[in-house]
Amino acid sequence: MSEDTYKTITTISEAIYTEKRSKFIAIAIPVRCLEEIKTHLDTYQKKYYDARHVCYAYMLGYKRNDFRANDNGEPSGTAGKPILGQINSNELTDILVIVVRYFGGIKLGTSGLIVAYKAAAAEAIAMAEIIEKTVDESISFWFEYPFMNDVMRVVKEEDPQIVQQSYDTDCCMTLRIRSSLMPKLKARLEKIDTLRFDTED
Repeated sequence: MSEDTYKTITTISEAIYTEKRSKFIAIAIPVRCLEEIKTHLDTYQKKYYDARHVCYAYMLGYKRNDFRANDNGEPSGTAGKPILGQINSNELTDILVIVVRYFGGIKLGTSGLIVAYKAAAAEAIAMAEIIEKTVDESISFWFEYPFMNDVMRVVKEEDPQIVQQSYDTDCCMTLRIRSSLMPKLKARLEKIDTLRFDTED
């Protein structure tokens, strides 16, 4: 993968894994922010209120540096970490993986738990559709109407997404394009007279 792309999942997927009568329900969920994660955790903790453990791990952001693993009462490092390991091995982000455990009466031991949580998370991720997205940037600018043809020539040739446009006394336009292509787009726009910029991520 290049620096301005990342992999995530498109929809919620579920898988069930059993080991020595313990049942592990794994759910992989696409998320964009911590608020979404908290909402999903609340929902599934209520749904599986009678389960022994509701463990999870998440990864946010295209730089993949916002993450957390939670064992929810399992021995330290036996649940959240193996779940996060599967997110990492698939190079995914903007994802929450929850694994619910119903205890079957037979203890699995530390290594058994690690294997089970890893396998459950892997199965849920395997059931999901994984897509590659680009990291995009936006640029807003103003220009006088006579320069419309010059602007539209650049837009046609560089092919950014037109997010917003308005034509009053001054014309205003917001374009969106993948990060690696932004320098060339901006350099070409800067050559047009009267153009004024307002950049944003």
